[in-house]
Amino acid sequence: MLTADTALTFFTLALLLGYTPGPDNLFVLIQSASHGRRAGFYVVLGLCTGLMLHTLAIALGLAAVFAASATAFTVLKLLGASYLLYLAYQVLRAPVGPLAEQAQVAMSPLKMFGRGVLMNLSNPKVVFFFLALLPQFVNAAQGGVAGQIAQLGAIFIVATLISFGSITFFAGAVSRVLKRSTAAQRGLNWLAGAVFIGLALRLAFAQR
Repeated sequence: MLTADTALTFFTLALLLGYTPGPDNLFVLIQSASHGRRAGFYVVLGLCTGLMLHTLAIALGLAAVFAASATAFTVLKLLGASYLLYLAYQVLRAPVGPLAEQAQVAMSPLKMFGRGVLMNLSNPKVVFFFLALLPQFVNAAQGGVAGQIAQLGAIFIVATLISFGSITFFAGAVSRVLKRSTAAQRGLNWLAGAVFIGLALRLAFAQR
């Protein structure tokens, strides 16, 4: 069982990490601005679901086994990079003007949720990040290690919901302004495409 001090310290750290510019919160920002606040929240829920699975893997010891496999790391990062390139292709060919709003309506909650899950699970860096971070806050004298890791994962997810949720809230408001300007929509599409391509390249060339 985590102590109150440990839990509070870890929550503060997780909250700060949530606001630190990185692939996940940048992904949330772009998706929210492109498709609206509601869609952004589904992406955040998908990302947090991925974090739940990563936490479970760490608690069960599976992530340590996976992290030791260079082949698994390479396959996963290439799959993730391919998915990001696919998103870049989609956004670069997306229509602007009145059609853009129709496209936004067509983005189902399940699809946006799936994007969040895939974005998180296809990033092998999350596994290494959790392996490096979570054990630092575990004290074997306080009880079961797996239980403490599960608690830390839950705290991290709550902090992520707060930080990413606030990013989504403000980005969703901006999207309503963007929809009134064809030039702004086109600029956002190109920006999103460039971001996805950049994230794909970063992931493809990531080292263990």
